[in-house]
Amino acid sequence: MKNDFPYQFATILFILMAYSNLQAQVMELPYKEIPAYPPDYTSGNVISRMIDGLGYRYYWATEGLTQKNLDYKPSEDGRTVMETLEHIHTMSNNILLAPDAKPYERPKNPPKYSYKELRALTLQNLNAASNKVLGKSPEEMEHFKVIFKQGERTSEFPYWNMINGMIADCIQHTGQIVLMRRASGNPQNPNVNVFLGKTRE
Repeated sequence: MKNDFPYQFATILFILMAYSNLQAQVMELPYKEIPAYPPDYTSGNVISRMIDGLGYRYYWATEGLTQKNLDYKPSEDGRTVMETLEHIHTMSNNILLAPDAKPYERPKNPPKYSYKELRALTLQNLNAASNKVLGKSPEEMEHFKVIFKQGERTSEFPYWNMINGMIADCIQHTGQIVLMRRASGNPQNPNVNVFLGKTRE
């Protein structure tokens, strides 16, 4: 009887490799490089580019963090790197919801995410938010709202507050992560170029 084992083994191995490659494509995170810039300087495109710039900075500020980095904090009353990641993630939810004028309501019992989950969710939020504002006109952006909901109480603000608020705040905190990871012995990749939005291999 013919031995089909080598053929069957090769077939199974091929299927597993294909599945592994598919999973890698699905799990690939945005902002390893900054996307190509929009064709013009319309309102939505400028905001989209600001979010993309944040996404690229965040990607590399948070790439390859160790547990020592995540636990590091500059002072007794300061945030750890992990707590800073959680804070940025919360604000990325605001950034995502504002173009649809949807309220952000902080859960009473927020889920506890791992470092990898937080990083992926934040990058995905920023990418989705950038796509939402891309190409929007000033008239369309008038309908964007920053809305907070706490129980029966709702607070509403124009999108201007998002620009000087959450977007600027996330950029600032991302810079803090760069500083803290260096202080805890794991500097950011020196080949990161935030001006060009590319990282030399």
